[in-house]
Amino acid sequence: MNNDSATILYWWEDMTPGRCFEAGPRSVSEAEIVRFARDYDPQYYHTDPVAAKDSPFGGLISSGWMSCGIAMRMMCDSYLMRSSCIGSPGLDGLRWLKPVRAGDALRMRSTVLEQTASSKVPTRGTVLFLLELINQDDAVVMTMEGRQLFTRRQAA
Repeated sequence: MNNDSATILYWWEDMTPGRCFEAGPRSVSEAEIVRFARDYDPQYYHTDPVAAKDSPFGGLISSGWMSCGIAMRMMCDSYLMRSSCIGSPGLDGLRWLKPVRAGDALRMRSTVLEQTASSKVPTRGTVLFLLELINQDDAVVMTMEGRQLFTRRQAA
């Protein structure tokens, strides 16, 4: 969190159900798919474009964990870096629905589902988000549901 409250645009109070943040598009290249996979998820359909042709996917695909990283960066760029967010207790759900391939242009949509004031710490609250990663064909390729912790503008 940026500790300078004058630069914070989004506090817990601003995260009302239905509020939506969007970012992108961001193109994915074959080189970055392979580079990420070699470091973190070295399965052949992520690292070898030739061998991947014989995979169930019929070609090279991105690791789902790379998709998560792309989504995280888009969240940071669209609202988290200008918010009072102080972390996350984790995810309630994560689904990889369609393969991400080289040349795909991804965009992110993060929608507030629920806003809950802390019953123990009056200066904080949690926000439940549904994040969707969407490709250039408007197909949702990944969904993630999770909570983020925010400080409040004023204590309750």
